[in-house]
Amino acid sequence: MGSRFCALAIDAIDIRTVAAFWSRVLEWPIIEDTEEGVGLAPGEGAGFGLDVLPVPPGERKTVKNRLHIDIRPRAGSTAEEELQRLLGLGAERVDVGQSDNAPWTVLADPEGNEFCLLHRADEHPAP
Repeated sequence: MGSRFCALAIDAIDIRTVAAFWSRVLEWPIIEDTEEGVGLAPGEGAGFGLDVLPVPPGERKTVKNRLHIDIRPRAGSTAEEELQRLLGLGAERVDVGQSDNAPWTVLADPEGNEFCLLHRADEHPAP
């Protein structure tokens, strides 16, 4: 048997701002919006999604995430074009100790949750 991966959850103080950011990044619609959280998925019944869940206002992020999202440009778009799009959506570059020649760019969402933009379609960051 085994388990089925169904969602990745991001904690946020302002769940709607973070959910709107990720909705634009992934081009996934918001499929659920309640006080308990906001859910995104590539479509209804997708079987996988991203949940943005509330934390108390005083619970700000203080350290690097131990789990993060990796994304890559869609076909027909370069990493530089996608980087500019993400920065325009509100992402910020962050330094978590990556090398200057890493084949990915580390960014953060509006509440500081790190994610990586992979530069090549076949690239996976080192653990």
